[in-house]
Amino acid sequence: MTRTVLRGARWPGDVAFEDGLITAVGSVPAEEGDVVVRCDGDLLTPGLVNTHHHFYQWLTRGWAVDSTLFGWLQTLYPVWARLTPEDVEAAARVALAELALSGCTTAADHHYLVPGGDDSVFDAIAAAARSIGVRTHIARGSMDLGESRGGLPPDSVVEDLDAILASTEAVHARLHDGETIFVTAAPCSPFSVTPELMRESATLARRLGIRLHTHLAETLDEERDSVARFGRRPLELLDDLGWIDHDVWVAHGIHFSDREVVRLGDAGTGVAHCPSSNSRLGAGIARVRDLVAAGAPVGLGVDGVASNEIGTLQPELRMALFLARQRDLDPTAFLPIDALALGTVGGARCLGRHDIGLLEPGLKADVVVWPGDDVADVLDPVAALVLGPERSARHVYVGGAPIVTDGHLVDADLTTLRADLTRRARRLWPT
Repeated sequence: MTRTVLRGARWPGDVAFEDGLITAVGSVPAEEGDVVVRCDGDLLTPGLVNTHHHFYQWLTRGWAVDSTLFGWLQTLYPVWARLTPEDVEAAARVALAELALSGCTTAADHHYLVPGGDDSVFDAIAAAARSIGVRTHIARGSMDLGESRGGLPPDSVVEDLDAILASTEAVHARLHDGETIFVTAAPCSPFSVTPELMRESATLARRLGIRLHTHLAETLDEERDSVARFGRRPLELLDDLGWIDHDVWVAHGIHFSDREVVRLGDAGTGVAHCPSSNSRLGAGIARVRDLVAAGAPVGLGVDGVASNEIGTLQPELRMALFLARQRDLDPTAFLPIDALALGTVGGARCLGRHDIGLLEPGLKADVVVWPGDDVADVLDPVAALVLGPERSARHVYVGGAPIVTDGHLVDADLTTLRADLTRRARRLWPT
């Protein structure tokens, strides 16, 4: 195979890769036959890792803008119940295209609405991922606790426990390839699933050797609901159900006590930090610095674009830094390099990955070239990326294969994808 060399970057230097893996970083001498891509003055980073997203929510941006989480969900559940697998695929294509253009090379999609038990929706998400080229961790989400049994979602969008487990195993068998598509078991949240589903999902995931994911400790409403129904805080409940372990990562993780932070660190349980979504819903500010210090893997998540209308990952770097400093009232508490670590190696660790997230020889060649011409006068190149203007990537490689070149998708046309999405989204608007 031909070696590709990204040469002349301002930071961290040249990067060479071959056969899908990074072979050298720093100053890379030219060799005959190299494909040289000039990156003079640009910035190179590992591909960004999105640890929590809901692709389908691209169809419902701008809804319930004045609601807290529970009210927002109750507004949107009936709308989401109308989505077809074709709608979800169209939304996933746009979601993944936007992520790719914002430097994301690996994304985790938590899809928990399966009306009528039609799990072909996961095939639709996988087809979208393959068409754009972003490596995708598909979380086979689920809900089995409807309103009639004390849950938050309407009964029309929940499934039977046994059917969920059978579907999760079937989706894993037909989609999980260990390279492009990874399947995760992911009951939605403590207020939309039964303890039995949480427990049985953990048993199934560990038998299959896959990871576990759920929402946890996102709002005080969730905490009050858990205490009222189970007499325990959300993390205590999940711990009793066997979920707080190294093969689990949870979304949001805002409302943890000191003892719970230590418990997560000791267990190696990851947290997907979603700063923009948390701010949009007024949910609170996660204890990112404390979690990292305790040893818990922490990554970044866009979350659904129904609660983060931007839908791209690069702005989350800045939001994570700003909120960490606001929480601690200390400008030294969190630095640009710390934010970049959340978006790369921290996210990789949440997903149980040790083959991505860093620019090191032997790891997968997931590399982003960021244009540096408009920040050439900025002293700190990482500050230029994290604190500077929002930007699209110049080039993006996944496993050495280009998925974005000169700021454009290699295998898709975003204008066409957006037009299809708009037609489908407007069908859902109130008449």
